[in-house]
Amino acid sequence: MSIGDDGYARPQTTLEAQINLILHGIPGVEEGLEGAAAYPPDWREKGSVDYLYRERSILVRDADVERLRTIVPSEPVRGEDNLRGLTLLQFTADEQRSVEEVCAAVDRELGEGVVTPDHIFYVCTGTTCPATEPEPVPPGSPPFPGVSTEACDGSGVRVAVLDSGWLDYAATQHPWLAGVHGQPDHAIAGSPARILPYAGHGTFVAGVVRTMAPKAEVEVRRTFRKVGAQYESHLVKQFAEELRAGADLISLDFGSNTRSDIASLGFDVVGEQLANYPGVALVAAAGNDSSRRPFWPAAFGWTVGVGALSSNWRTRAYFSNHGPWVDVYAPGQDLVNAYAQGEYWYTEPPNLGRKAPFDGLCLWSGTSFSTPIVSGLIAARMSATGENAPQAAGALLARARGQAVPGVGPVLLPGQACDDRQQGSHHDQCHQRPACYCR
Repeated sequence: MSIGDDGYARPQTTLEAQINLILHGIPGVEEGLEGAAAYPPDWREKGSVDYLYRERSILVRDADVERLRTIVPSEPVRGEDNLRGLTLLQFTADEQRSVEEVCAAVDRELGEGVVTPDHIFYVCTGTTCPATEPEPVPPGSPPFPGVSTEACDGSGVRVAVLDSGWLDYAATQHPWLAGVHGQPDHAIAGSPARILPYAGHGTFVAGVVRTMAPKAEVEVRRTFRKVGAQYESHLVKQFAEELRAGADLISLDFGSNTRSDIASLGFDVVGEQLANYPGVALVAAAGNDSSRRPFWPAAFGWTVGVGALSSNWRTRAYFSNHGPWVDVYAPGQDLVNAYAQGEYWYTEPPNLGRKAPFDGLCLWSGTSFSTPIVSGLIAARMSATGENAPQAAGALLARARGQAVPGVGPVLLPGQACDDRQQGSHHDQCHQRPACYCR
């Protein structure tokens, strides 16, 4: 890494920039995630990261706590993040092994997956984040994809977005966001003031949901309080709270790779709780690593895992994860929607050091944004058919498989929420993009 005039190291790669942001934050502006670490320790030299995690901590099912403590000197962490069925164990001073060494030892003695790291989940993935940094668009630009004019508009459907929070001025600035609400996104910090990385992400996602389902009730929770990252143990508690709060659809625009690709233990416990809410569906981003490696929670069979189409809507986006665990692909490159107001300082090569003003809109790419297209289409269908979320999702996935694109897989496009007799707005979108995949 080179050293800048301010004395701080300058990342040479996008990976360095993204991992440094999570581990260390932006000096003098925003702190990193406390206790965060990357495996392997020499990830910088290797040029790749296997997983991110909390130091000196592991996750275990409640039923396994006592037998684990005979193997691993540790104490349960008690606090507001506790989720029934899942315990966070913190190493005592007697445990000198690393998290990886402890997990490997337990794998040998008790079997894989009995314990896992407390993984870090992020809207930034291990190599691309989301897939691009936001780019300015002219003030007054329309959203893209545009606001649906279909009769099925999402009325009566509640969509919960777990993300960076909500910029409330967006509801007055952009008519398609009227009525959206949520926990505040603290988007500006530093001196001079700047838009923080990933600030506005939740507002952008809410805007995409609303273009597909203009009358859906959308709530944005502030899940990621800094640097676009949070620990698994914290996230699953928030997810469980949304289940109890009565959401029909939960849109998750984040995820993580895991140690040895073992399923996320926290979300495995959440999946068991989801069985008590048979009318709720989870839609999750497939990630932006251009990889077949499972990305959790999208890789669970009980989620709708969403990959991204490129800007021509006929091919897979270069950044999108893929593989048999991805259920559907939707547009996710060069989307336009609501964003923060202020000046953004780019943190990644090749734009490192560049600054750009934003006036509440941006162009952005990533599976984080193809995900709310699918969430919005499910909500729109629900309002037309009376189906619950899993039923509506199943019907749309069947349609997606019926129009699968060779070399990509099942595809859903804007305007395809209702039946084939109501495709006006989809054809409008196709006129905007003459090369797009139309049926």
